[in-house]
Amino acid sequence: MDAKDILGLPKNSFPSLEKKSRPPKESQRKPDGISREVYALTGGLASLMPAIEASQLKKKPLPLEKITWQWLPFTSSARKDNLHLYHWVRVINGVPPTGDYSFAKYNKSVDVIKYTDEEYDKYLSDPTWTKEETDQLFDLCERFDLRFIVIADRFPSSRTVEELKDRYYSVSRAILIARAPSSGDVVAHSIVKEPYNVAQEMERKRALSMVLSQTRQQERRDEEVLVEAKKIAEKRLPPKVAGQSQFVASNAGAEAIERAVPGETVSPSNVQLPMVAPDNASTLASLRMLRVYLRTYALEQMVQAGNASAGLRTIKRIEQTLQDLGVNLKPRVPTKAVCAEHLELRKEILTWLNLQKQVQYKEAEGSSFRDGSYGETPGTPKHLHRGGDQDRTFIPDSMNFGVERVGKKDQKRKAPGAPSAHKRPRKLKASDL
Repeated sequence: MDAKDILGLPKNSFPSLEKKSRPPKESQRKPDGISREVYALTGGLASLMPAIEASQLKKKPLPLEKITWQWLPFTSSARKDNLHLYHWVRVINGVPPTGDYSFAKYNKSVDVIKYTDEEYDKYLSDPTWTKEETDQLFDLCERFDLRFIVIADRFPSSRTVEELKDRYYSVSRAILIARAPSSGDVVAHSIVKEPYNVAQEMERKRALSMVLSQTRQQERRDEEVLVEAKKIAEKRLPPKVAGQSQFVASNAGAEAIERAVPGETVSPSNVQLPMVAPDNASTLASLRMLRVYLRTYALEQMVQAGNASAGLRTIKRIEQTLQDLGVNLKPRVPTKAVCAEHLELRKEILTWLNLQKQVQYKEAEGSSFRDGSYGETPGTPKHLHRGGDQDRTFIPDSMNFGVERVGKKDQKRKAPGAPSAHKRPRKLKASDL
C-alpha cells in the first residue's frame, strides 16, 4: 500500500517523469608541449595565452656562446696622463671588446677663459684683488668646473662665494669684450648679456633663509597680513564698488523686464542697462599681491569678477554665444594677448546681450502704446467716454499717440434718432400702454 492507495487515486494518474538524459562529456585532449601533471593543475582549462609557441618547441636551440670574464687593462680618453687601469671585462668567444672606455663620454668640462699678463695689467686690475689671488681662483675654477662651494672651501684666503663669483664673471666679461673685434659680436653671450649682480644675489639668499627659518606661527601671521592688505585694497576703491552695485541693480531690472508680460510696462527712469562691464581693478590688485601666479588662474579670476555682476541666465547666454562662435570657454594657449582678447570678447558679448534687452523693452513699450492700453484710465466707467465734452476724461496727447477721440467717433457712427447714452429715458404714459 502506498500514498495513491490511501488517497484512492489510480496508479497511472500522473505521467511518469522521464529522466533527462545528460549530454555526454566531451573528452578534452591534452595539448602538446605540456605535461600531464601541469595540465591537471589547470582543471582542464586551456591557458589564455600560451607561454611558448608550438613552432618554438621543435626549433633547435642556437649554438651557445662561450662567455668568460677576464681581468684586462684599459685607458680612458677622459684622462690626460694615459693612465693604465684594470677591470673585469666580459669576453665573448675569446674576443675582448675594443674602443674607448664606456664611461669616458660622461666626462664634461667647462671652458675657462685664460688671460695673459698684459691683458691683466690693461683690463683686469682691481684694488681689492691681487694677481696671485685671481690666478688661484681661475685655477680652482678650471679644476672643479665652477663648483663655487668647493672652490670657496679650497680657496686660501677668506672670500665668500658671492665675491668669488663676482670676480670670476667680471674678469671673463672684461676679457670677452676686449678680445671681440666689435661690441656686436659678444652682445648675445650670456656673460655679457646678463652680468652677475652681487647685491641681488645676497638679497635673494637672505630672503630665502628668512622664509626657510620661519615657524608655523609666523607663516599664519603673514597670511593674516595678506588678507588684511587685500581688504584694505578693496576698501580704497569706492567708485569701482559703486559701479558694481549699479551694474547688479541694472541687471536685475533687465531680468525683470525679460520676465514681464508685453502688456505690462516699467518706467524707463527706474531701469538702467549699462553698455559695458566694470573693470577688474580689485581682481588685478589681489593678483599683484600674489606676485607669482599662473596666467590661467588670473584669467579665471577675471572671468569670475566679470560674471559676479551678471545674472545666471546672462552667464549661460554668454557661454552659449561663445560656443556658437566656435570659441573655447578656456583658451588652449593662454598667452597674455589671447587672454586679453578673450576677456574683451566676453565684454562685447555682454554689451550685445544688454542691447538686445533694451530693444526688447522698447518693442514691448511700443506695442503697449499701439494696443491702446493707455487710452482709458483704469477704473473709469465706460459711459463717461461716450458722453459729451463736459463728461469726457482728459487724456494727454503724449499718451494717445494718434488715437482718435472716442466720444466724437462713437457719436458719428450712431444712427440718426438713436438715443444718446447721456439722456435719461422718458417715463411711460398710459396711452402708450
